[in-house]
Amino acid sequence: MICCLNPDCPNPLNPDSNKLCQTCSTPLIPLLRNRFRVIRVLSDEGGFGRTYLSQDIDKLNERCVIKQLAPKFQGTWSQKKAMELFAEEAKRLQELGEHPQIPTLVAYFEQDHCMYLVQQFINGENLLKELQRRKVYKDRDIQAILLDILPILKFIHERGVIHRDLKPENIIRSHLDGRLSLIDFGSSKQFTSRVHNKIGTSIGSHGYSPIEQIRDGKAYPASDLFGLGATCFHLLTGISPFQLWMEHGYAWVASWRQYLRSPINAELDYVLDKLLQKDIQYRYQTTSEVIRELAPKSQLLLPPANSKATRVPTNQTKFLPRKFNILKSLVLVSAFILLFGFGDAWYQQYQHIQASLASRLSRSNHRQSNSEAVLSESATIALGNVSLAKTLKGGKNSILSVAISPDGKMIASNSDRTIKLWNLATGEEISTLNGHSLRVNVVSITPDGKTLVSGSDDNTIKVWNLATGKPIHTLIGHSDSVHALAISPDGKTIIDGSDDNTIKVWNLSTGQIIRTLVGHEFWVRSIVVSPDGQTLASGSFDKTIKVWNLAKGYAIRTLENAKTITCLAISPDGKILASASRDRTIKLWNLASGEEISTLMGHANTVTSVSFSPDGKTLVSGSRDRTIKLWNLSSKEEIFTLVGHTNTVTSVSFSPDGKTLVSGSDDHTIKIWRVAS
Repeated sequence: MICCLNPDCPNPLNPDSNKLCQTCSTPLIPLLRNRFRVIRVLSDEGGFGRTYLSQDIDKLNERCVIKQLAPKFQGTWSQKKAMELFAEEAKRLQELGEHPQIPTLVAYFEQDHCMYLVQQFINGENLLKELQRRKVYKDRDIQAILLDILPILKFIHERGVIHRDLKPENIIRSHLDGRLSLIDFGSSKQFTSRVHNKIGTSIGSHGYSPIEQIRDGKAYPASDLFGLGATCFHLLTGISPFQLWMEHGYAWVASWRQYLRSPINAELDYVLDKLLQKDIQYRYQTTSEVIRELAPKSQLLLPPANSKATRVPTNQTKFLPRKFNILKSLVLVSAFILLFGFGDAWYQQYQHIQASLASRLSRSNHRQSNSEAVLSESATIALGNVSLAKTLKGGKNSILSVAISPDGKMIASNSDRTIKLWNLATGEEISTLNGHSLRVNVVSITPDGKTLVSGSDDNTIKVWNLATGKPIHTLIGHSDSVHALAISPDGKTIIDGSDDNTIKVWNLSTGQIIRTLVGHEFWVRSIVVSPDGQTLASGSFDKTIKVWNLAKGYAIRTLENAKTITCLAISPDGKILASASRDRTIKLWNLASGEEISTLMGHANTVTSVSFSPDGKTLVSGSRDRTIKLWNLSSKEEIFTLVGHTNTVTSVSFSPDGKTLVSGSDDHTIKIWRVAS
């Protein structure tokens, strides 16, 4: 068959013997430039031409893609702009085609008043078609897509090019090796001062392109990162950002979580939220920042920052054979040398090494899992002075928050949009509390043990009667998710922190708001009240801790930190404030003076939760490195490390008598640890 090159022909395929198109009578061209045989139409470019699948007879009929520019209205602004972009795309492919995941330029020429761009054919399927076929993407699929595309973006950004049209249709997965390729550089633009300072042409796809690009025609590396985030959102939810943009404008990005089919892990949630920030200043600015966020979340963790501080008891080595620990370290050293020394090529090498190691680790872990499965649920695994007594299965949802009742008999935990209550002694589920319309992020129990308080992505706080399981109040006032809660020691006041950057103080018995504390410039994700009820400390993603006079509602001081604050705790005597951060450290502060006392180092990834023991002698911390560490507060040294969770440890808490430690994790489990006296 021979294909008609009239872009308006409705049925372009013809028998090889035809000289004229049987549909539109246009003369047929057997070979473009005496080299390229056009086979069929791949896509229509909206009146400006078509894209064709073709064969290159000079390369043994190797398949290629030919893009045609045939604008209908000669001499118009649209025609001139289209020709400029077409020429720029050819130039970009010539410059960037050396990357193995960007199509190479084969030829660029004019024939019969049309322009033609010939590029390498990627034998695969774009992600939109893949979505339509497979329907569901898991967290790990999205993280794999990010780690495959980010090095490509890093490559083009380092060469001063912004793609400006990131969307599922422009990402193709190869049938040969599964790698993703980035196509369609027709909207790409050189990243120069001209882009910064002058309003340019608005190019991109609505819903996928950020506001600075659509409104002002400005494009930066962070603009491409928004498009990548919108693409991942589309794959996760099956909902087109274009449709949301048509209905809500850019308002949809502030509430993107409500469209999720199911909750995603905390790490991916954080990354996507930062990719999808409407205001560019709150977005990731470079691909390297995103790669650094995602790389530690892969199967191989960073080596400990301080070998002394992270020593693990010898009886824990059964979790991973020593030879694999050595091999893991060697792989990580190699991977990070490649990452920082050889640009995007690191990732392909890293994948190859990781796949080989993962296969061996999987076989080892399988044997380990089989051996552990024979242990009865009442059996304990001794780890120094702490033993793992029980693991509670939380279903398919990440455990983001756990709270222990004052009598030490019950555990409360979030479970997607519900709250589950557990018998701490037996591990049996007692009941499920229903009422929130979106994911529950945090739970807390009042000092008298009669009331539970929960904060949610639905922007509300609910107050529950624990005896009946019924809601007493729904507190409405925030414009964004609630992630942090504290209850005053007298049980009369609720304090919460929200992603709308504010802190609200509520009367627990009436549900009425007392005051709103304003001062943080980004999400407030941690709140803690001193034992005397006089002082409040709040931690924010603006990298600060604020210490407040709770009774009068004013800020006493602000403590600056180099990285995002993830959690806070105050010692039982009210003298020490502990703060954890994305820099993998825990800082101890004098609460009264605001002076830094010391820094605890040892975790290999972000510290996500901290809690003091009731006697104030021990601090426990949970981390994205999947471990729990116990610290001696007198010596400021690590006591030992608890290993067992298979994903981020999101929450840790001591029972009131200090004999039990409870941890929640993104691995969907709650672990109950017994602490020897």
